[in-house]
Amino acid sequence: MTEPPDSLSDPRELLLAYLDYYRATLLRKLDGLSDDQLRTSRLPSGWTPLELLKHLAFVERRWLRWGFMAEHVDPVWGENDPETGKWSVGADESAESVRELFLEECEASRAIVARAQLEDIARGGGRFGEGQPPALSWILFHVLQEYARHVGQLDVVRELVDGVTGE
Repeated sequence: MTEPPDSLSDPRELLLAYLDYYRATLLRKLDGLSDDQLRTSRLPSGWTPLELLKHLAFVERRWLRWGFMAEHVDPVWGENDPETGKWSVGADESAESVRELFLEECEASRAIVARAQLEDIARGGGRFGEGQPPALSWILFHVLQEYARHVGQLDVVRELVDGVTGE
């Protein structure tokens, strides 16, 4: 998938196109890594590429299903080890199952967004219990910056793993 065209000017279309671009870029950067490479950290913080994928699946869940829709979802923080609080993928979780979780959460997010307007305010409860809940546009921009940051981090990890650079 290539970056959205510079002729795209509708804010909704542009935002959603960039979200899908980063979702696809994330998966493309993981393609070709062995199970061992997906489960091995190259950074002092200790996270692995597979843990990053799982984290972004739960980012989608937290911000769109639990956040915007105030849907009861369990677990909400399912990528975090209960003892350490750090991202984790269990030995019993396959790379394919984590990828499927990611794709399912992305699809759920797309369905939510398709039924809403950017100006719509998140429902009370769920993630936003008190105070003024944000608009969908704010939530989507937050999710977009999560992807941009984490895909950039994955760029570095991938280069350290096997020298692959670029898109």
